[in-house]
Amino acid sequence: MASTSTVHGQSYLEYLKPTLERFFSGVEELLFIPYARPGGITHDAYTNHASRFFETLKINVKGLHQFEDPKAAIAAAQGIFTGGGNTFVLVKALHELGLMAALREQLFIGTPYLGTSAGSNICGINMQTTNDMPIAYPPSFKTLGMIPCNINPHYLDPIAGSTHMGETRETRINEFHSQVNIPVIGLREGSWLEVHGKAISLKGAHTARLFRQGQQPTELETNTQITSYF
Repeated sequence: MASTSTVHGQSYLEYLKPTLERFFSGVEELLFIPYARPGGITHDAYTNHASRFFETLKINVKGLHQFEDPKAAIAAAQGIFTGGGNTFVLVKALHELGLMAALREQLFIGTPYLGTSAGSNICGINMQTTNDMPIAYPPSFKTLGMIPCNINPHYLDPIAGSTHMGETRETRINEFHSQVNIPVIGLREGSWLEVHGKAISLKGAHTARLFRQGQQPTELETNTQITSYF
């Protein structure tokens, strides 16, 4: 499951609470991956932040950084949540600790996974459509490949009549497609992707925008399966 963590006017993960109650049904303890470190906060502070929300669902949270053997912790996890922040920092940590493959293996056997922002970026084929600044240098841009595309979270549409001269998200994604032939989903805040096996569904309040190399963007309707587009 890939999403953003917060929408305007609501607290952390509040808009997803009914979905997460169902999604993590039966999970008593959730493994949290805090490596993206939003704002540079510590792993402990970030884990505590996530824990306060999941207490309302009666789910205990432990940070992956708290385990002496993080690979074993991933293999034993009932459910996994990777928080948002900086995707470069997250991917660097996962590769350097040798955890990207371990995480991928666990998710492919069906362990429920939530990724927000940077944590949703790593669900794609690579992290090259992130919005984040390259403040760290990962040994590889390759990520989990849980879906046959990349995600651009927090996707913003061009504002009609704006005098802003910088590049739009659409321009940046077109630049990506000048070099790489991987579909990209522009995921607007308040919507998310649910993945069950090979079935990918768009959920939430908004449509999403699908970009494919050499084609006009496609608006994907919410509450529909989008697997056939890939």
